[in-house]
Amino acid sequence: MIFGAFFGWGIAQNTQEFYNILNPNAQRLNALAFLCLGGLVGLAVAPVVANALIRIINSVTASLEKLSLQQILLGAVGLIFGLMIAFFSSLLMSNIPIARIPVVGEYLAPLILILVTLFWSVLGAFFGTRMAVVHSLGQLFASGNAPAGQQLDRMMKILDTSVIIDGRIADICRSGFVEGALIVPSFVLEELQHIADSSDPLKRGRGRRGLNILSNMQKELGIEIFNREVEGTAVDARLIKLAQELHGELITTDYNLNKVASLQGIKVLNINELANAVKPVVLPGEEMTVHLIREGKERGQGVGYLDDGTMIVVEDGYRSIGNTIAIQVTSVLQTVAGKMIFARAKANEDKKIS
Repeated sequence: MIFGAFFGWGIAQNTQEFYNILNPNAQRLNALAFLCLGGLVGLAVAPVVANALIRIINSVTASLEKLSLQQILLGAVGLIFGLMIAFFSSLLMSNIPIARIPVVGEYLAPLILILVTLFWSVLGAFFGTRMAVVHSLGQLFASGNAPAGQQLDRMMKILDTSVIIDGRIADICRSGFVEGALIVPSFVLEELQHIADSSDPLKRGRGRRGLNILSNMQKELGIEIFNREVEGTAVDARLIKLAQELHGELITTDYNLNKVASLQGIKVLNINELANAVKPVVLPGEEMTVHLIREGKERGQGVGYLDDGTMIVVEDGYRSIGNTIAIQVTSVLQTVAGKMIFARAKANEDKKIS
């Protein structure tokens, strides 16, 4: 409002000179009118300008947080070149008689100068951060001089839809066992949104669960949404192509994607394989207790599960279904779905623990 009032007062002075207003009362009335008008205009546009500035500041801050140190340095160099171009542009513009325009010329010239400076500054900073050749050379230089551990940390891990919905990746990342930048392609995010908008309640619930997990990972782990366009329609094919372009690794629980990507030379981290690898080792002859919950496929069998989900098939355990009994492991079978443990009730098999 104050800025608008001063702007109105300045216009009033120019109008008095232009229209040759000599009456003191008329001068005061003219100054007061433009002063009030400028203040009202400033007051009216203040919320719009303030909100626009806040959005710009938040956008710039969010963008800077996603940029690497190299990109920020390149952006600063681009900004300097932009300011230099703006300076020479202002010298050229000084020969244009903008300031001679009646009433508004005195204010129009500096306004145009400010806009030109902003234009070249933003353009220089933009191209500075987006110069693919210079940035690629910087990455090449950094990777050539960085220790092996830091080179490994730059490896991108690309998450697919199945692993986000599964949810275990969030706990694995919090534990610190996954190194490198975690990225989610924009087309994977779109697929999650389509699943969350499905008319099927089960699919809709899975999609919303995936979006919630992704939101929490973005807040806690700094996961990045990758907006590069990749040709193709099928999500799996686009994931494989993106992994080839970035020389990254896929993290998935999809068995078919795992096999296809591996055949094309892409390293795949399968959460199911990791889960099977970290399950406790059970050896034949080991004794344990298990709660039998249902009948097995073969006659007389009872089936129970360990805390990690491993299935235990107990011979002649049908009569103990619904109870916890002591068993002895006879063999362990590794399948695609995981481990299966075969056991038999101990010698006193008729004795129920609970």
